Formats: sequence, structure tokens, C-alpha cells
Amino acid sequence: MADSTSSAIHPKGDFFNLKGNHTDIRTEIIAGLTTFFTMAYIIFVNPAILGDAKMDKGAVMLATCVASAIGTLLSGLLSNYPLAQAPGMGLNAFFAYTICGTYGYSWQAGLSAVFISGVIFIVLSAGGIREKIVDAIPLPMKRAISGGIGLFIAIVALKGAGIVAPSESTIITLGNFTNPTTALAVIGIFITVILVVHGVKGGLFISILATSVVGAVMQFGLGANVGISQGLSVGGSLAPTFGKFTGGFSELLHTNQGIGVAFFSLIAVLISLTMVDMFDTVGTLYGTAGKAGFLTPEGKLPNATRALMADAIATSVGAVFGTSTVTTYVESSAGISEGGKTGLTSVTTAICFILAIFLAPFLGFIPGSATYPVLLIVGVMMIGGVRDVDWDDMEIAIPCFLTIAMMPFAYSISEGIAFGSISYCFIKLVRGKAKEVSPIMYGIAVLFVIRYILEYVHF
Repeated sequence: MADSTSSAIHPKGDFFNLKGNHTDIRTEIIAGLTTFFTMAYIIFVNPAILGDAKMDKGAVMLATCVASAIGTLLSGLLSNYPLAQAPGMGLNAFFAYTICGTYGYSWQAGLSAVFISGVIFIVLSAGGIREKIVDAIPLPMKRAISGGIGLFIAIVALKGAGIVAPSESTIITLGNFTNPTTALAVIGIFITVILVVHGVKGGLFISILATSVVGAVMQFGLGANVGISQGLSVGGSLAPTFGKFTGGFSELLHTNQGIGVAFFSLIAVLISLTMVDMFDTVGTLYGTAGKAGFLTPEGKLPNATRALMADAIATSVGAVFGTSTVTTYVESSAGISEGGKTGLTSVTTAICFILAIFLAPFLGFIPGSATYPVLLIVGVMMIGGVRDVDWDDMEIAIPCFLTIAMMPFAYSISEGIAFGSISYCFIKLVRGKAKEVSPIMYGIAVLFVIRYILEYVHF
């Protein structure tokens, strides 16, 4: 177990306290590179998802690199932990398919909501309130949310790849595997699986490149159109998204449903953004810290507030540049496994994201079918937490199941959170265990109920 003060920043001579953490520059740089290549898939996947919200893919790619670099750099400099940040998987899907899809907001309004949630994160983190809110949410619910997002990402990937398709008779069915884009996605899945099961470092990133090469052969060699752009015009400027969040503030409170419904829809969006980001960040933070030996014997994490503040600032900054919520990545554990113990690992990863900006003109050569296999595997990674849910306890199993099931079935992450929160509070009430539920949980459930009443009950 590492000394609770061993990761403190020492400004005199050894800024990252390399000696105190029993590491060296070479080890930290290698760890930073490992983390980058493990999570670099987000550079290509994030534009593919946010592109579905009608955002400029090239600008999103640049915003992803810049926001990731800033967030990761802040993590390293403020907390001195080897953590990396980027637009969160699941959160980008929530942005594209729920905020801009189900709720019908423009992407500009979506960025406004992300910016507001970032400001909320900053306030909550500064006062330590964010940790208290997380503590109030039952642990099984946190695991269920992560698992539900995993299934949601999977259905997005399978649908986008054309592996599954709508059906009038069976609701959903297998797609057309003779379609070139679907065939390429299937090939990409095999490539990704081979790399992942063999534990290849950066396997997800490598699979995107490998599948893209196969796609290039199919399109330019065999004449099968798999969606590869033949120009280099994509990714040249941040102008299409930078600062555009300011144009969405008025839209957030003005919809054709009326200002009351709009207000509670906004509250639901902010609650969902806040909850999902908190679960991702805190879970990743404490999970990786435990693996690295940063936790105290009491399970506390020194500098946790600084790490959370870095995440909060990065979220607002990301919205300014033009991307969805930035959060701490579980792939940080890859660098930790390589021996990364300080913020120098994060600084190295941040520099890599800046260098990746020069790859922007080549974004058009990465077909969507090369990114969907990665989404599918990320879904596999996220579903793992549900194994720790006590499925024999119906008081826990029912709300956790509803949380997980409603995300893919309702095609909305927030609906899963809503059904899980409401059912959890209801079950505890009818079981006479109302005192076991935090007032915060009741508040969340009540807000969701009010939202449903305003949306679906016409007075």
C-alpha cells in the first residue's frame, strides 16, 4: 500500500515526486504512451457518434483531441495521478441519441447542457458535495447504470453496423450481411476480438486501423463502397463547433411542448449527465487508485477533490470546443499496469492527444464500420460490473434490472436511470424501509416522476 502522501506534488526539484513514488521518467513516458494507444479509439469513435447529432465530424475530432489533452493535463498537474480523460463513451451516446434524438434538442443546445453540467460539477467538486451525492446512490445502482450503458452502446453499434435491423414482425432482426458496410463491420469484429483476447496493448486502436485497411482494399480494390471518404477535406477547423454552445441556451427552455415541460426535460438531462459522469469518474478514479495502491487503509483517496475538479473543468472546456462530457477513462489502468504512478504519465498522454491533431485530415479514411466493432467491445467491458449485483435480493434486482433493460429497449440512457431510481424508492417505501433511502435518491425519483407527468399527462 502506497503512502497516502506519496503522490503529492513536490515543486522543489521533483515536481511529480518520482522518487517518492518509486518510478522514473522512462517508466512514466512508456505508461503514458500505453494509456494513449489504449484509448485513442475515442478520436475516431466520438466523431462517428456525435456526427449522428448532425455535428461536423472533423471539428468534433479536433475538439476531442483538444478537450482530452486539456482534461488529461489537468489530471496530471492538479492531482499527480496517472489518469487520462476524454469524451466519455455512453455520455456521447446519451448526447447524440437522447438529448439530440429523443428530446429533440439541437446539438448546440446539447453543448449548452454539457457546459451547464460542467459548471455544476465544478461547484459540487469544490465543496466536496459531489462525493456525498455519489455516496448516496446505492452501489448496485451504480453498477447497473454502467452495465445498462454497455448494452445501450452495443445496440447502437449493432444497429449502426447493420448487423441488426428493424422488423415489423419481430421488432428487430438480423441485417443484410451482403451489404459491404455490414460485411466490413463483421470482419472488424473478428479482428477486434482477436486483438482483445490476446491482450494486445492498444488493441482497440489497432483494430480500427486494421479494419480501415481492409475497408480500403474492399472499396478501392474490389469496388465495394464501405463509406470511406476519398477527400482530405475533413477535420481542418474547429470553427463549426467552437463556442457554438452559447447559441443553445435559449433553446433549452423554449420548446413546442411548453416552458414547464421544457424546464423539467432540461432538469432530467442535467441529472442524467451529472449522474452518469459522476459514476464513471468516481468509479474509475477509485478503481484505478486501488489497483495502483493509492488508497489509504480507510479506503480514502488523497487529492480526490483535485482529480474530480480536473474532470469538472474539462467538461465545461470540452463543451466550449465542441464535444460531449469529458470524463476519466478506465483505460488509464493500462498505463498503471505499465508502471505509471504519477502525473507525468498523464502529461505524456496529453501530449499524444495534441500530436494526434495532425491526423485530422485523414479522418475521412476511417469508415464507420471500423469503429462499430470497438463500440461493441467497449459494451462488453462496461457490462462486467453487473456480476456484483445481488440478483437473489428482489429489492435490489428489480430496480437494477429495470435500469439495465430500459436503456437499450427505450433507446435512452436517462430512461434507464429514471425507471431504476423510481422503482428503487417505491420498493423501499412499500417494504417499510423508507429510512434506508437517501433524501437525494427521493429527490431524483420525484423529479423524474414530475417530468413524466408533464410530458405524458395533458391537463
